[in-house]
This record gives sequence, structure tokens and C-alpha cells, in this order.
Amino acid sequence: MEEGPYKYMTDGNGKVCRVIRIGTRKSQLARIQTDSVGDKLKDLYPHIQLEIVAMSTTGDKILDTALSKIGEKSLFTKELENALERNEVDLVVHSLKDLPTTLPPGFTIGAVLKRESPYDAVVLHPKHAGKTLETLADKSVIGTSSLRRAAQLKKRFPHLEFKDIRGNLNTRLKKLDEKDDFSAIILAAAGLKRMGWEERISQVLEPADCMYAVGQGALAVEVRARDADILEMVSVLHDPETVLRCIAERAFLRHLEGGCSVPVAVHTEVKDSQLYLTGAVYSLDGSDSLKETMQTSVAAEDKSQEAVDEQVQRVGVTASKVPGGAQDRAERLGVDLAVLLLSKGAKEILTVARQLNDAR
Repeated sequence: MEEGPYKYMTDGNGKVCRVIRIGTRKSQLARIQTDSVGDKLKDLYPHIQLEIVAMSTTGDKILDTALSKIGEKSLFTKELENALERNEVDLVVHSLKDLPTTLPPGFTIGAVLKRESPYDAVVLHPKHAGKTLETLADKSVIGTSSLRRAAQLKKRFPHLEFKDIRGNLNTRLKKLDEKDDFSAIILAAAGLKRMGWEERISQVLEPADCMYAVGQGALAVEVRARDADILEMVSVLHDPETVLRCIAERAFLRHLEGGCSVPVAVHTEVKDSQLYLTGAVYSLDGSDSLKETMQTSVAAEDKSQEAVDEQVQRVGVTASKVPGGAQDRAERLGVDLAVLLLSKGAKEILTVARQLNDAR
């Protein structure tokens, strides 16, 4: 049996095989997401043994403070990354939107899976069934822990009020249904779909109403960058279109130096080999905003420029099976759009938003 930090076990036939330990948050949604990744790996590699290691993160423990006020960039990832660093797990499954655009040294995103719907969804209190945000009464209270959602929706629906709501999906839905504190809450459509609660979606918010968070709807598999075998194993899970969209989004956010403490939103799509990126920044109340759209070609070019065997990280993502040239152009698109918004005053909007949020 090999020496080293890995775990091995003997199967029913006496054969020694390596156990792949997958780290995850303890919430029901996180477990569903992790199990879905595990099932894909089992289908692809029937000989491997998988073990799920669940743990609580800082973001799961601090539930009485708005996410944007905690001031920690790795709220839902730090404990999982610590376990990865200590070789207690071999890979970690995250919601990509929880992963900072700059990862700790030695880590990389080895797979970005096909994106579920990235849009936000309205879940109404049962007594408001059939209504929409537009038709809710004046001063109706909407629950959301996201500055991005609140900033856009305050501008779009000025007759509504917005209040922080924390907790996992189960907790937030319980707070909505069992009390009269909220007329509706805003959640990611992807999470509701993965939980099998699609029937609770009263309204899906189109980009004109509310653009989504960077990486929203996509799952990411984080690994140790030095683990070439694990990196190779998970790399087949990459969805090329999702990879390119999310690289552009993450590059945009990183160049803006944004995070959960400032309202930044995006919308991306690939159409006819063109990647379109719309990005926006907002003041806390949504009254001040900047929004622009840019595009780039992600069509395959000369094969010599489209190396697919390189182990290059782009905003934390290693996607060796996705053409490198297309990844480079996606990353450049994100940076260029951020530069454009910064030239128009985005830094000032975000600085004020950050200061006001800190002072709240």
C-alpha cells in the first residue's frame, strides 16, 4: 500500500483502492449538490470509493449578522479549505458564487459543472399566492441577505421594503411561512430546483429586474493544485460554456475588487460563438448605477493557439480540456468590462456603498 496522506481501503475482492474524500457544508442543499457530483464521479470511475465529509463553516454559524457585515471573504469556504490543506479531504464541492475570485495558494477549481438557472426567484408568503413583486401592497417587506438583490430591486420596485434574512434554505422558508414578518423572500432559483422545491417559485426575476451574482447556479470542485491525479479525474466534469461564462464573470468581479460587501451583478450568455457579458455596479439603494455590455469571440481558432493540455489557472479555474485561447479571451472580456466601468466612476459608487454598509 502506498505511503502518503491518502486514505485506502480494501474492497470485497481484496483489492486495495484509494478512497476519495469529498468535503461539503452540512446543509441539506450542500449535501444534495455534493451527492450529485459524487454520483457523476461514480458513473465515470466505478472503481473508486467515495466518502463524504460534512462540516460547518463560519457562514453557517453566524446567523444573526448580515453576510455583507461579517467582513470575511471566505464565509462558506474557509473550514473546507483548511481540511483540504490538511489532507483530510481530497476535493471540496462549493456553490461557485461562494468562492472568492482569488483562492488561497495551492488550491484551484478543478471543475465547473453545467450551470443550473443562474436567476433569482421570488418565493411569496402563502397568503400572497398569485401575486408578483409588482402587485404586492405598498410597504410589503421582502427578505434577502444580498446587497446585490436589494440594490436592484429597490430601484425597480420602490414601493417595497427590504430586510435581511439569514439561514439556509430550509430556515428561510420556515421564517417566511410561519411568521408574518415577510411578504416574500428572494432566493437563487438553482437552489430551489436542486432541493425539489420548484413549485415554491412564484416569479423568476429576469435580468431587466435583477441580474445575478458572479458564478450563481454553477457548482465548483476545489482541489489541491499539486494533485495531478485528482485534477485529471475531476476535469471531465467541466462544462465548457459554463467555464467560459464564469471565467469572464470572475475576472470582472476581481478587477473591480468586489465581493459580497458591495452590489455587483452580471449576466452572461454564449450565442453564435460570441460570449456576451453584462456587468453592473450599484449604490446600496440602487439610485446610482453603471451597467455596460461587451462581447468577445470564443470560437475555436488555430489549434496551436488553443492548447488544451495546459495547467494554467485563470481567476482560480484550471480547465485543461477547454481551449486555452477561448479562456484567455473570456478572462480579458471580464477585465475590459471592469476597466470600462471603472473609467465611468464604478470605484466611487462601490467605495461609497462599502462605507455605507460598514456604517449600518
